[in-house]
Amino acid sequence: MDSLASVDHIVPYVTTLIPNRVCGMQDGPREGHAGDQHQVGLGVLPNRANPHSTAHSSSGRPYRTPKGHTPAWVSKVEWRKADALDPETYADLLPNVDGVVHTIGTLLEDGSYKAALAHGDIPKLFGAFTNGSDRGTNSFGRSNGDAGKSTYEVLNRDSALRVCETFVMSKPVDHDKNENPVTTYVRPFVYLSAEDISQPVIPARYIETKHEAEQRISRLLHDHPGFRAVFIRPSLVYHAHQRPLVSPFAALIDLSASLHARIPTGIPTPSSVLRMLGSKFSSTSSSSSEAHTRPPIYDTPPSSSTFPSGLASTLNSMANALTIPPIHVDHVAEAICVALDPRRTDVKGIVGVKEMRELIGWS
Repeated sequence: MDSLASVDHIVPYVTTLIPNRVCGMQDGPREGHAGDQHQVGLGVLPNRANPHSTAHSSSGRPYRTPKGHTPAWVSKVEWRKADALDPETYADLLPNVDGVVHTIGTLLEDGSYKAALAHGDIPKLFGAFTNGSDRGTNSFGRSNGDAGKSTYEVLNRDSALRVCETFVMSKPVDHDKNENPVTTYVRPFVYLSAEDISQPVIPARYIETKHEAEQRISRLLHDHPGFRAVFIRPSLVYHAHQRPLVSPFAALIDLSASLHARIPTGIPTPSSVLRMLGSKFSSTSSSSSEAHTRPPIYDTPPSSSTFPSGLASTLNSMANALTIPPIHVDHVAEAICVALDPRRTDVKGIVGVKEMRELIGWS
């Protein structure tokens, strides 16, 4: 049976079914990858594709590079069409998978920024950022319940919840053959989230909907011991060829993180000053810096505490951006592969950049 199912991007859909053994296991479970042709999703696919893999996209067409090339691994995947917001288009696939990777999401309401980044089109990218906060009405909803919601809510949060709910309701095909339910494989739901580093450049609603999805998924799976939630939180994701415009910023952020790490404790830094100012504006600012105080990987469902708002949230986000190093897209994909390993049941909850580096043996 197949192994990976995926969902991603501006038009929600399930992207890929891929086998576990390609990530280093000779005999592994089946996983599902939910997502569109997203940068991270496409980073996972080459590592896991085999002749039995199935990919689902909004168009059903095989992936091609921006220059029109077809990578060798694409021919090993069967490409099918599905919609993440419509469970009927993929629910029949989930009993055949042992894990789901959800990579649907959008950084801006104007999705044209993705093509602009890929092609290095600065004017188009600037236009996307200018329009990003003005396109708040969802045009992808499939039901009355989605009407009126922002694109952030539908893509970053609701699509993940829809897929997760459907995944939880699915019954593994070999469930009845397992005489000892205790040994049943714990199926991971891997959600591609993000660190809070993008304000004020990116609207706050982007990170809020990402973290709202984490909270609701945790509550959803809390009473289902046969599942585990994994929240992958990358910082700035870069790739010299796929997103050349990002590389200079990644270099600067990496330098800042390195300098902050070398400054002795007790000496004021730009980051600490920003956090101090942020704490003056919000008593809940500590939740923004959770990435720096939380355990590496934890299993406690996040509380439904309110998000810091306004200036406090922005200042803490800026502080995070100065101290959390960027991460290469391939390293994010490798960490996701490790999270899917049935032997790594310890990988659960929030997985930040530091934890991702530890998972792939590079820290």
